[in-house]
Amino acid sequence: MATTAATIDLPVPAHQVWQLIGGFDALPDWLPYIPESELGEGGRVRSLTNDEGGVIVERLEKFDNDARTYTYSILQAPFPITGYRSTLAVHAVSEAQSRVDWSGTFTPAGASEEEAVTLFHGIYTEGLAALKDTLGA
Repeated sequence: MATTAATIDLPVPAHQVWQLIGGFDALPDWLPYIPESELGEGGRVRSLTNDEGGVIVERLEKFDNDARTYTYSILQAPFPITGYRSTLAVHAVSEAQSRVDWSGTFTPAGASEEEAVTLFHGIYTEGLAALKDTLGA
């Protein structure tokens, strides 16, 4: 099983960051390469459309509003992996600063471990940079 993670520190309070990214349907609000998200199964499944028209279906596995974290798995995606599980978390560093962690574990399928790790590390890193831009931080 492979793993990767990315972290970003933001000069924005944790509650404000969580307000933007904490909803399971919120990716289009801050992630430019996911312009569409549709919830199903009572909000437990999201169908995402990427900027190339590809579809990614994910299931919410765990949600903790107080801890500002959620974990999800991929049910369907055009990625060379299986067994994907990821966590997005927002931590307060101080009253005015926060840290966002995005991590995932998965098993490469049809790609080397290095290729799969590089792919998801890039998604996480670029995603967190987009979050920073969206927040104007």
